[in-house]
Amino acid sequence: MLTKNIDYSNFALKKLDKKILGIFKKLLNEENEIIKSLKKDYKDSYSKKTFAKLKKYTHVILIGMGGSILGARSIYSFFNKKVKKKFFFNDSYNSLNFHKKNKKKTLNLIISKSGNTLETIVNSNILIGKSEKNIFLTENKKSYLSELAEKLKSEVIHHNNFIGGRYSVLSEVGMLPAQLMGLNPKKFRRFNFLMKDKRFVNSLVQNVSGTLYLIKKKKYNSIILNYDEASSDLFFWYQQLIAESLGKKSKGILPIISNMPKDNHSLMQLYLDGFKKNFYTFFNVNETSSVYIDSNKLLKLHSFLKNKNLNDVKQSQYYATQSVFKKKNIPYRNFLIKKRSEETLGELFIFFILETILLGKALDVNPYDQPAVELIKSETKRFLKKN
Repeated sequence: MLTKNIDYSNFALKKLDKKILGIFKKLLNEENEIIKSLKKDYKDSYSKKTFAKLKKYTHVILIGMGGSILGARSIYSFFNKKVKKKFFFNDSYNSLNFHKKNKKKTLNLIISKSGNTLETIVNSNILIGKSEKNIFLTENKKSYLSELAEKLKSEVIHHNNFIGGRYSVLSEVGMLPAQLMGLNPKKFRRFNFLMKDKRFVNSLVQNVSGTLYLIKKKKYNSIILNYDEASSDLFFWYQQLIAESLGKKSKGILPIISNMPKDNHSLMQLYLDGFKKNFYTFFNVNETSSVYIDSNKLLKLHSFLKNKNLNDVKQSQYYATQSVFKKKNIPYRNFLIKKRSEETLGELFIFFILETILLGKALDVNPYDQPAVELIKSETKRFLKKN
């Protein structure tokens, strides 16, 4: 068990790595703005007065790239049945056709830490206008977006300078959208509570130890077997977090998202009998389903489906696949969510953020930068100027 909200089983390694525990204790003593954002007393850079002005909008368009938008999108998807407002997420050139039937009820939230993200500049140029309600969330420095905000006479909310986009989900970057969704930011920020929970700390340290052991065994592909459709965007967020933080010095982990049980019919054969470079994460949310199989239509051959709902079927596939993995000695860990709540999702965010930072430090890579990506940005500008 990870917490009371999450059943968790780790990779089958019994020893607690004292080296990782030491790195973790050292991390807790650092002046680290990312860690501060996980705590319940973190002060968002927007005021209650600002939020009061924004909560009236029924449609919210988020424009951003990578960590500027993935966290908010994962929150929206995770609580898709609970959130009443309509949110639209623009992080590509193919999603520009938003229908603004009532501009007076639509809020444009443009997010970029640097304020100079090319795709965000291009999409903002196409999507927003002076007569609309535009809020810019960017660093407190001169940039394209800060100048655009000044030109449009729009309010700027300051992005914490010391929190990179992929780590920013529990800062104002993720929590302003969450609050606009009707959710409570304080319920997400569970760090203080979790640090007092020995189960959580031991599971975190053992998880990092187990992952490092698997990397030493030349297993570099982390396959997420996701059985909860509403959590797909959570793992797109996680994918960036792991890949961008650890992919340096010819090291790293390749996170691959697999949609289950659909991928039983495409990729599972390879997972079970193919190359042995993978380790796996099972993820599921245990919820009752109101959709039942019609027993009257069943043939006798499948009478075992009688009185079963869709969750019963999915759960059986989930446990059956783990059983086969265990028999084949395939390394996996497991997250089973017992309750879909802000606290639960906050605990997952914190677990994955701490996991990533600890893995980076243990692998001797800087988990906070992305130097190779900057090369693409500078080359793109060169080609645009050239053409």
